[in-house]
Order: sequence, then structure tokens, then C-alpha cells
Amino acid sequence: MSSKVKAIEPALTSPFLRIAGFSGFGFAAVIVLANVIMVPTGLPTTGADTTDAIAYFSTNRGVVGVASALTPAAWALSTVFAAGAVAALWRSDRERGEAWSLVGFAGVLLQNGAFAAVVALRLALADDPTGVLWTLHDTLFTLNGVFLALALVGLSVSGRHAGLIPAWHARLGLLSAALLFTSATLTPLVVAHPGPLGLLGLTGWLLWVAWIVAYAVTLIRGPRKGESGPATREFRRATGE
Repeated sequence: MSSKVKAIEPALTSPFLRIAGFSGFGFAAVIVLANVIMVPTGLPTTGADTTDAIAYFSTNRGVVGVASALTPAAWALSTVFAAGAVAALWRSDRERGEAWSLVGFAGVLLQNGAFAAVVALRLALADDPTGVLWTLHDTLFTLNGVFLALALVGLSVSGRHAGLIPAWHARLGLLSAALLFTSATLTPLVVAHPGPLGLLGLTGWLLWVAWIVAYAVTLIRGPRKGESGPATREFRRATGE
């Protein structure tokens, strides 16, 4: 292999990838914590009655404010996590003439932007007696599943091609993506008819969190023994295995 090619190979034991892995853990922890803070207080589900939503956000300003204060950290952590994944996968993508890791990175950035709008709407709902913002909130919240699906598909496909993640991990990501994309596609029904359809997005989101944690572990310690691919071979060389 030429020295030029070696120069662009990722070192899967680099400090940055470890930072990215721990950022993934942090991102998962923050988004779960934000929900742990809000859900027990009666956070309205998607499609809930507008009157109930207005009542909740006007009487729980403090809770909403605390949960919202966590989200900037979540966006920063998710960006570092996704950048680390791209750093580990980009050489493999280039060798294949693909850019799946960039698709995943774009999905993470887009979901950060979409959810920033969701959080802003939640804060604004406390002063919205008409409830118009609630419908916008629900619609944007559900449509955000498209961006999560992009992140999941991009990093799962790239990670599997590179041999960085095992097959079960890639399948977990694709299943989560399918559920979230289906939920987003059915947004009018999910918002207008709350009930079983809402479970699509919820299940997809829970799988998304599990997928992030598993990916974070991989970025910190590298691929498992028995996995193969450009990223894995580089890890073996770097560690002398």
C-alpha cells in the first residue's frame, strides 16, 4: 500500500474518536434526561388536544425551561459524535466511491436544526393562547423522523461496509430508520389521530438511542474481533492485534 493511501487511513484509536464516542454517550444521556424531566409532569403526546397542550406549557414553564436548557449540549455532542463516525469511515467510503457516512452526518445536522425549532416552539407555547403553535410543533416533531432516518441509514450502511460495526448493529439502525421514516410519512395521520400510530415514532426513537450507545462503544474501543473491512484492518494495525 502506498504512503499516500496510508496518510488518509483513520486511526481508530485516536483521541478524537474516543472523544466522539464519549460524545455519543453524552448525547444519548442528555436526550433521555430531558424526557425523564418532562414526561412525568404530563408532557402532551403528539396529537394531544390543543387545550391540554396550552395548559401544560403555561403551567410548567420551569420544567420546560430546565429540559430546554439541556438541548444545546445535546446538539453539540451529537455533532462531535457524527464527525467522529465520519472520520472513522471516510477512507472506506472513498475506496468504494460512496459517501454514506456524509449522508449520516447530514442527517444528524438536519435533525439538530429541526429539533432546535421544536424546542423553540415549546418555549413559545407558554405564551400562545391560540394553540396554533402546537400543531406546528407536532408536525415538525414528527417530520424530524426523516432526518433521524438519514443519520441511521447513512452511518449504518457505511459502518457495515467498512466492517466497523457488526451486522446486528446495522440491522438495528435500519429498523429504527424504517420506523421513523414511516412515522414521518404518516405525519398527517399521526397528528390528527393520536394513538397506535404514535408508537411507530416512539419505538424508532428508543431504537435510535440504543443504536447511538452501541456506535459510541465502537468508536471508543474499536470493532470486535472477527469483523473485517478497511476500518477494522486499520484498527488491527494500529493496535498490533
